[in-house]
Amino acid sequence: MAQVNTDDGERSNRGLAARAAWMSYVGGMTQDQIAQELGISRQRAQRLVARAGAEGLIRVRIDHPIAECLELERALKSRFALNSVRVAPNAGDSVDPSIGIATFAAPFVERILEDVDPQVIALGTGRTLSMVVDQMQAVDGSHHKLTSLIGNVSPDGSASFYEVIMRLAEKVNAPHYPMSVPVLARNDAEMDLYLSLPHVSAARALAKQASTAIVGVGQMGNDAPLFVDGFISAQQLSEVQALGAAGEICSHMFDENGQMIDHPVIRQMVGLLPDVSHMRVICIGGGAKKLSAIRAALRGGLISDLVTDEITAQALINN
Repeated sequence: MAQVNTDDGERSNRGLAARAAWMSYVGGMTQDQIAQELGISRQRAQRLVARAGAEGLIRVRIDHPIAECLELERALKSRFALNSVRVAPNAGDSVDPSIGIATFAAPFVERILEDVDPQVIALGTGRTLSMVVDQMQAVDGSHHKLTSLIGNVSPDGSASFYEVIMRLAEKVNAPHYPMSVPVLARNDAEMDLYLSLPHVSAARALAKQASTAIVGVGQMGNDAPLFVDGFISAQQLSEVQALGAAGEICSHMFDENGQMIDHPVIRQMVGLLPDVSHMRVICIGGGAKKLSAIRAALRGGLISDLVTDEITAQALINN
């Protein structure tokens, strides 16, 4: 008769309790929804969530390494030669994956800022990064410098809604250097003017010295954030799509192999693409819409570290 390894069974049950707790506290799912998602009874779902609380797994975040996610992290790290990978557990099909990713990424970013060695940290912008900052606890980052990789002004002169650096600097009490110009210049003459401004020149020079960059990634379909937020026109979007644009990091667009697209709109982006050859480039993002963009960035070696969700990670491994 085969023997049952009770240690393995206990670890499996504890992992299931952590997953159920994640769905409940991060995904906001009901016990019925958790039961359906995990293929268990409602009563067992209730017991699992209760167990996670009783055993101290819940400390606002779920403090348990779920085995499936660890395996995905190892596989992605090996396949794409990444420095590190963090995979957030699936919070349920009805939940925006960015919510789980942001909750999972927040302590990862906190640890970077808690490093005692002073750093220059360059930042992108966007919805997901904004959510990460919202989820972060206040830490002392006063010994670091934060600098922008991208402009923070919309075409109509309004402040960018998803600008990150000011909010993060306030939370961690760090000196910060925003790039207070439009994301995109309208012509070459305007581009030259922006680059000549002392504060822009200083921010770009500081960004080039960064040891760490934290960025999001944008898709280039008809729902591309650059288009939806008004930074590029429908015609410009159509033109870069025709050239094979699959994604963008800090508004710099690349094809499915992670190669930069050659188009005037890219040459007039005031900000910088972080250079993975001399800095750690941490990309935070996931979900079906961003899958092609993340895959392309990985193929092109544009990032060194990835924080994503379980479903996206699995899709990256399968293709």
